[in-house]
Amino acid sequence: MNVHAFRKQDGDSIRSDRDTRLSPGDTSWLTPLTTTVPREYVHRASLAEVFLTRCTRIHETRFLLTGQWPRAHTFFLSPDGRRHDPMQIAETMRQVGLHLAHAEFDVPLGHHFIMWDMSFVSRVEHLGVGRTPTDLDVEATCVDVVRRRGKLVEFRLVITIERDGHLVANGGGRFTCITEAMYRRLRRSAPATTAHQAASHQPAPLPPSDFGRTAPRDVVLAPGGAPNRWRLNADTSHPILFDHEGDHVPGMVLLESARQAACALLPPGSTLIPATVSTEFRRYVEFTSPCWIEASGLAVTGSGTFHALITGRQDDDEVFTARISGPVVQD
Repeated sequence: MNVHAFRKQDGDSIRSDRDTRLSPGDTSWLTPLTTTVPREYVHRASLAEVFLTRCTRIHETRFLLTGQWPRAHTFFLSPDGRRHDPMQIAETMRQVGLHLAHAEFDVPLGHHFIMWDMSFVSRVEHLGVGRTPTDLDVEATCVDVVRRRGKLVEFRLVITIERDGHLVANGGGRFTCITEAMYRRLRRSAPATTAHQAASHQPAPLPPSDFGRTAPRDVVLAPGGAPNRWRLNADTSHPILFDHEGDHVPGMVLLESARQAACALLPPGSTLIPATVSTEFRRYVEFTSPCWIEASGLAVTGSGTFHALITGRQDDDEVFTARISGPVVQD
């Protein structure tokens, strides 16, 4: 079975007041808010990592949300600090999908989610960091909705993100919701190892700039013994990538490994902006055996866009694939 899950926070006591549906011409949803949505609804332990501030249902499966990206996020920022990292789009999309499932479709907090794929196309020219935090307007539609006995089982998220009326990105992903009991059955043959119990992290003796990063602890790859091949080597104490405990490597870590592998294909002093990303998750990645990240670069197009194909393998199985493309900038 092809699976990749984002683990839920424990507890089931959080409730939220669901917004009423908008009437034609109603712009009340645009009123600024000073708080985030419940962190439990987006599976984050840190309030600082919650990027959504409001959700309003405008149709049975269509929603308007607001959000905010900080000016100086410690991880989702370009090396020069002038641009939001497009990978923050992926994290925002993940949060939208989980929030809608919990707050709008009544999926209990005790459930788990499987994310099968995720993709987005961004407008790099609209990712600049301004003088104030970046306020987002998000339109989300759930399609291919599957219910069993009235309960949400699966849906595909289609999303558009704007700032100040300008398109930032559009994309989507497919989610499956499963109960705690189903998750335990699914994982009963898997190693019972959590991020906290994983082997202690040994930083790779490589410059972070080779991977499009500035901080050594943000590098999630180590030499793999062959050209264009690396071993997944993420720091499980990382406050962003491992925000909360889990029994497998988070999907955002796999996406980050793909981005870093794509950057590592470039000459020194060059960095890829991952403007377009498409990934498929096929299996959980465990903490107990090496996961190998392999990358190949395709020809740069006439517009200067670099294309890379990344594959993750563990125990001889293909666990995920990603295609990343975007412009190349000089450090």
